[in-house]
Amino acid sequence: MRSQKNLLIEQLEHKLQSFRSIGKIPIPPEGWIKAIRTTLNMNLTQLANRLKVDYQSVQGYEERERDGKITIKTLKEVGEALEMKFVYGFVPIHGSVKKMVNKSAKELAKKIVLRTHKNMLLENQGTDPQQIKKAIDELSQELERDLNKSLWN
Repeated sequence: MRSQKNLLIEQLEHKLQSFRSIGKIPIPPEGWIKAIRTTLNMNLTQLANRLKVDYQSVQGYEERERDGKITIKTLKEVGEALEMKFVYGFVPIHGSVKKMVNKSAKELAKKIVLRTHKNMLLENQGTDPQQIKKAIDELSQELERDLNKSLWN
């Protein structure tokens, strides 16, 4: 039986699936607003009129987008003025949310098991590498299954 946490991860994976291919599209160096505006052969004043602002404001939007300081609200407004829909989302760096959770669980499990192993060595109670690997795998699976909050420390 799938846990509620795993079901939530699967639902999130499904929602983020659409963004995977979009995440591969390079952002124009001058930003999307300027790239689209100039491709459409629209000048600053024309876009400003559509937005009901002055051309300096549009110039500022383009600069803030290029510098990564523009708001989502402004991007939505500019998108509407350009007769486009602004969309945003996140793309997991490791390919999927499950892989991200798995990676964090493995790292945490390794840290915990090796710390315990170190203490056992100090007490002359060493364990063999196969036992350590098995312990890491088992703890990793448990952390992943429970989606333990300590994964994100």
